[in-house]
Amino acid sequence: MRALVLTGPGKAEVQEVEPPRAAPGEVVVDVERAGVCGTDVELFTGHMSYLSTGRSWYPLRPGHEWCGRVSAVGDGVDPAWLGRRVTGDTMLGCGHCARCRSGRHHVCADLAEIGISRGRPGALAEQLPVPAAALRALPDGLDPALGALVEPGGNALRAVRAAALQEGERLLVLGTGTIGLLAALFARSQGVETHLLGRDPEQLRLADRLGFAGWTRPELPALPWHAVIDAATDPGLPALALDLVEPAGRLVYIGLAPTPSTLDTRDLVLRDVTAVGILGGSAGLDGAAAAYADGSVDARPLVAATIGLAETAEALAGRRPAGPGPKIHIDPRR
Repeated sequence: MRALVLTGPGKAEVQEVEPPRAAPGEVVVDVERAGVCGTDVELFTGHMSYLSTGRSWYPLRPGHEWCGRVSAVGDGVDPAWLGRRVTGDTMLGCGHCARCRSGRHHVCADLAEIGISRGRPGALAEQLPVPAAALRALPDGLDPALGALVEPGGNALRAVRAAALQEGERLLVLGTGTIGLLAALFARSQGVETHLLGRDPEQLRLADRLGFAGWTRPELPALPWHAVIDAATDPGLPALALDLVEPAGRLVYIGLAPTPSTLDTRDLVLRDVTAVGILGGSAGLDGAAAAYADGSVDARPLVAATIGLAETAEALAGRRPAGPGPKIHIDPRR
């Protein structure tokens, strides 16, 4: 089968690789659509920290945002999965430790991540092996673009839940990338007044088209922000988020900067602010899929273009197709 393989920093090619077989407890999925994420770009460029710690290595097959149809099941797997449209959890814990047993498998000490770490092959390929325990069923009629947006949607929904806002309260989202826009969409669907902060007017065009109030820093009004979600990669924004949030409000950090960020924890304490970090979408996957299926959240405008495997290396290198959305999708059957 064909798969995108990262062979070193800045090097990627489509290769013919051995197709997966359904091992005990696993299934094989025929990939219908896969998304390109910032993590995939970091793995391509060699800037991903996992590459220096030994958690990831080349050659590597990326892709952790996906949907498809189960074409084979291994021993011990319910045969009812055969033919089902699915997506899945990226975060694969050992299943046995105290963290896994308490529902915190996404922080398991032996965590493996599909398409990211510990040699687990990813979804930028025609087929993908997935543990059955990680599968999430999708409605047959769900748009493939939405199916491949369940994983980032799960992350964004967890961030919105962590903000813990009531209907009518006000949220500021820092960042207009995929996670920032998804968080805004989920928050608005729950009756939260939602604003976005971007670097410049160009970044805010899609937010405006989606009906959100978008601001640059000089324009940002002095409103009480009951919660702030930092979904950007600017190392200066975590401290700005603390400056902006209302006393006794909540900060949610989901964006990762390439260099360390600093903030004054005295302000955190003296203003009684709650700060939460979000890693992974595991606990939000079902809620994201349900919101897409019932139409309360339509994330399809976030997809700028859908391309084939042969064009993926160019997209990873920054030569992406034109389009207003931040997300590029891959159809590996092309």
